[in-house]
Amino acid sequence: MPLVRSSGGLGEGWATVRVLVADDERVLADTVAEGLRRLALAVDVAYDGTSALERVLTNQYEVAVLDRDMPGLTGDAVCRHILESDQDTRVLLLTAAAGIRDRVEGLSLGADDYLTKPFAFAELAARVQALGRRPGRALRPVLEQHGIVMDTAQHSVTRDGLPLALTPKEFAVLRVLLRARGAVVSAEELLEQAWDENADPFTNSVRVTLGTLRKKLGDPPVIHTLPRVGYRLGG
Repeated sequence: MPLVRSSGGLGEGWATVRVLVADDERVLADTVAEGLRRLALAVDVAYDGTSALERVLTNQYEVAVLDRDMPGLTGDAVCRHILESDQDTRVLLLTAAAGIRDRVEGLSLGADDYLTKPFAFAELAARVQALGRRPGRALRPVLEQHGIVMDTAQHSVTRDGLPLALTPKEFAVLRVLLRARGAVVSAEELLEQAWDENADPFTNSVRVTLGTLRKKLGDPPVIHTLPRVGYRLGG
C-alpha cells in the first residue's frame, strides 16, 4: 500500500514557508519534499532523527513534518526539543499508528497537528499551509506593485493584465520581492527564503532565476540590481 496517494491540483495559497521533512522512509520523504517544492516552498529533508535535530538547531523552520517512528532519535524526541528550546516552529507528526490513543499521545507531546499514514498529499500540503499561518504574520493573498498582480491563493501572476507562466522558483523569488515592498533583498535572503539548505551560497542560481524572471516580466524593467547589496522592485 502506498504511503502517499496522489491527488489533483491544490489551488492553495502559500506563504513564504521553510519546511523540514523528516522520515526514515526515503521514498516517502523525497516524494513529500518534491511535492511541496513544486508549490514554491523551501524544503529540507532528513532521513533520521539525529539529522533532523541537527537541521532544527541550525536553521529556522516555520513547519517541521516529523515521522514519530524513526529509529534511534524519534520524531517525538525532536518535537520535545523544539518545544523545550522555545523555537517558533510548528510540528506536524506522522505515524502509521491510527488509534485514537496514539493521536492523543502525539498531540499531548505538544505537536500542532497529527496525520496518519497512508495520507493524501493534498491533505498534508493543506495542513502545512495552515501551520505556516502564524499570528502576526497575516499575509495578503493578493500582492500588487508596478502592474504586477500575484494571487497567492490561485498561484497566478499577471502584469498589466497579461498572465505570466512562472516556474515555482521564479514565483517564489517574485513573491519575496513583492512582500519586501520596495526594500532591498539580498541574494542571501533570496537563497534563504526561496531555496533550501542544499543551495550553494556561491551558486549563480539567484542571478539565473532573476534573469529569466526579468524576461518574463518584460518592459519596463521593475527588478533592479544594487551591486554588492541586492535586488528590489521599483518603477
